[in-house]
Amino acid sequence: MLLTKHKTTSGSRWAVDGHFLPASYNLSTLLEMRRMKMLEALTNLSGGESAFGEDEAPIDPYQEVWAAGVTYLQSRDARKAESKVADMYQKVYEAERPEIFSKSLGWRVSGNGGAIRIRKDSQWNVPEPELVLAINRYNEIVGYCAGNDVSSRDIEGENPLYLPQAKIYNGSCALGHGVLICEPDAIRDIQIRLEIQRAGKTIFNGEANTSTMKRTFPELVEALTRELDFPQGVFLMTGTCLVPDNFTLQLEDVVLIQVGQTKIQNVVSV
Repeated sequence: MLLTKHKTTSGSRWAVDGHFLPASYNLSTLLEMRRMKMLEALTNLSGGESAFGEDEAPIDPYQEVWAAGVTYLQSRDARKAESKVADMYQKVYEAERPEIFSKSLGWRVSGNGGAIRIRKDSQWNVPEPELVLAINRYNEIVGYCAGNDVSSRDIEGENPLYLPQAKIYNGSCALGHGVLICEPDAIRDIQIRLEIQRAGKTIFNGEANTSTMKRTFPELVEALTRELDFPQGVFLMTGTCLVPDNFTLQLEDVVLIQVGQTKIQNVVSV
């Protein structure tokens, strides 16, 4: 099942597999349910009015997006190369406790076709394509979507304590194009693709697989929810495995990300 959010003349509406849910239903309503109850509700409500309207980020305004860092060897190596304290990232990669940080509230998140930004006080800005887990209030994984954890690498590299400034700013988080509801065991060996276009030409094209992740998805969820409750569910970015070398985003670049059966396209804007 694919959950999508649409902008209509009467407000935002959620849909499942291309058909609107009743107006009283949103993602928060669904993620307040146990996984099996949510699946039952979606099955019973499917097949209604055909969905229409502009795509929106598949998240409600005050749901939270969190992120895990240095979960792939590629990410560890990139962070070591940029940082003045490179050994710290080796320690994070090898540590029992993963790096977890807050990324965004739902109202700040860009959707498919929306804008992403680069910080005006940064000279090295990159997209980070990631598989993003959708988690309900009972800490159950219910599905995933594509995500872009836009980051300022020079700010983080200058001092690790600058991580919030490198990661959290307007236009730094994008989710889309919908949330694929599936069995947690089905979220493995997921292909991640990244394409960057500039002036109509592809300047980067790469792919990787979540099977190369050092951490497991349940491990990351447990670390996030160990001392935190999310009554309306939460999204968790699980780290990047594609890091373009010697690259920084520029205005009007187009970033295309595909994660399994979900995808998102964004344009770098002011």
